Amino acid sequence: MMSRRTKDWLKAAGIRAVKTMAQTAVAAIGTAAALGEVDWTIAMSSAILAGVLSLLTSAAGLPELKGA
Repeated sequence: MMSRRTKDWLKAAGIRAVKTMAQTAVAAIGTAAALGEVDWTIAMSSAILAGVLSLLTSAAGLPELKGA
């Protein structure tokens, strides 16, 4: 069974990762659209990589959970 602290961390880190992925996808799609053609594979793989990096960065600590 997971502790409350672990559940809180997973929730906060997951939310942060999804937001980062969305921001990356919007930037990649917007930039590619301005250049004329969107490469969906590159846009989505960039977003996934950003999400993974966000989770790894969150392992160092999340400010949202400092008082918890």
